[in-house]
Amino acid sequence: MTQHSSAPATGTAPAARPDATAAGKPTGWWRDAVIYQVYPRSFADGNGDGMGDLAGIRARLPYLAELGVDAVWLSPFYASPQADAGYDVADYRAIDPMFGDLHDADALIREAHRLGLRIIVDLVPNHSSDRHEWFQRALREGPGSPLRDRYHFRPGRGPEGAEPPNDWESIFGGPAWTRTKNPDGSPGEWYLHLFAPEQPDFNWENEAVRDEFRSVLRFWLDMGVDGFRIDVAHGMVKAAGLPDMGRTGQLKLLGSQVLPFFDQDGVHEIYRSWRRILDEYPGERIGVAEAWTPSPDRTALYLRPDELHQAFNFHYLNTGWNAEALRAVIDESLDSMRPVGAPSTWVLSNHDVVRHRTRLGGGLRRARAASLLMLALPGSAYVYQGEELGLPEVTDLPDEVRQDPSFFRDNGQDGLRDGCRVPIPWTSTGPSYGFGSGGSWLPQPEEWAGLSVEEQTGDPGSTLELYRRALAVRREHPALGAGDAVEWAAEYPAGVLAFRRRAADGSTFVCTVNTTGQPVELPAVPGRVLLASGEYDGSGTLPADTTVWWTV
Repeated sequence: MTQHSSAPATGTAPAARPDATAAGKPTGWWRDAVIYQVYPRSFADGNGDGMGDLAGIRARLPYLAELGVDAVWLSPFYASPQADAGYDVADYRAIDPMFGDLHDADALIREAHRLGLRIIVDLVPNHSSDRHEWFQRALREGPGSPLRDRYHFRPGRGPEGAEPPNDWESIFGGPAWTRTKNPDGSPGEWYLHLFAPEQPDFNWENEAVRDEFRSVLRFWLDMGVDGFRIDVAHGMVKAAGLPDMGRTGQLKLLGSQVLPFFDQDGVHEIYRSWRRILDEYPGERIGVAEAWTPSPDRTALYLRPDELHQAFNFHYLNTGWNAEALRAVIDESLDSMRPVGAPSTWVLSNHDVVRHRTRLGGGLRRARAASLLMLALPGSAYVYQGEELGLPEVTDLPDEVRQDPSFFRDNGQDGLRDGCRVPIPWTSTGPSYGFGSGGSWLPQPEEWAGLSVEEQTGDPGSTLELYRRALAVRREHPALGAGDAVEWAAEYPAGVLAFRRRAADGSTFVCTVNTTGQPVELPAVPGRVLLASGEYDGSGTLPADTTVWWTV
């Protein structure tokens, strides 16, 4: 964490960044941005070792620019033992050698800016790796070391301190505490880790921790990044005294109520201090919260004008393919963001959940319809790598190739996140369908050859070309993009979502979504078709699992 005191002298100059002002006024680019998530180890392999890297990402940036996204979010690439795919950070200012080095990061940021793309990087502030120099020193120095106050070290309970300090459970299963050994080899204190034992939680009541992360923010902002996606943004602050929960099965409560270790009000003071740093830099740098909260209203607290800019909308992601449920979560999302002046965000897939083509049921047809619905909503949208290719979840990976740490633990998450992390296909041939010359770290299904970028490019019926057209229309139509409301059309039959969005110039956009498994007769043709997620003949019959965009 302290290996590098500042960004390299070759860091990207602010002038290289995409235009962020118009006539000297902020543009609020993030309010309607389409942000593409890259999972570095699975996007593109530049050196042929079977693992994706920064050089591979840089080489594929023109593809993302052509796709039409506004920004690229990179999952962790920091120096790490990779106990949790890089979310266990050993040095926040260094690149893990499997991905490259700081010069590769600098080159990637520069090339992205040249192409008009912004770069958002992951920040992991709730916990570090157990290989982090602070934690290693805390272990070596034993009880009483000031380094131990930067984490949560506690004596155990019961005879000879043999029981954990409280009853908290790890998100990955088992107790959230691991006992240490003293320098002389005797049983020692316990330390808190809400995730894997290799990921000890920082103590954010310690001022050295707060100072260090403010320094880390500046390091990457000086490198030229345009923002941070904050992992476990609802964590960091724990309830005073670390009280017992008094029950088991705590994972089931995640996102349903405020917990003594999640969504504590003290996190907001931290984000206010971070916002002041972001605002010091030109180009509208942003903070994005990964915040699992009980309600959109709680999420909105992270987005007050002096805190962060966006938060992931997990309530929308977790909603099934049902018109009534979708309308309710859309209304609730927009209503909760409006008082704090923040945009709603919309997301269907990411590196932690089953790809939406599989999760929603209904196959590719339904996935395409869901994508057009998401891109029609007011605010910012997130696209996970490969969803623009219509990739399904890989559900048949052999146990021996899996690497999700929770797969090897009991009573935690399902441990099957590898299925959405399989490297994406670029070509229809080759040892890894164009991912790299040396195979891929997870096996790819043979049928992915037909879903590759090469196969879909130029095919008007492909999912890739659907995304390209949708993103182009989203940029061009004045009623799409930013906003905080939709106007629901009540005259449509059950199972059909229909809403209007009106632009200042008087133009109107209409979105109709048939969530049923049967064709539905529309009360009237709303206007001229802009785009349809599936085959549609222009009549008053809307096919099953189909979304159509109209302009009036």
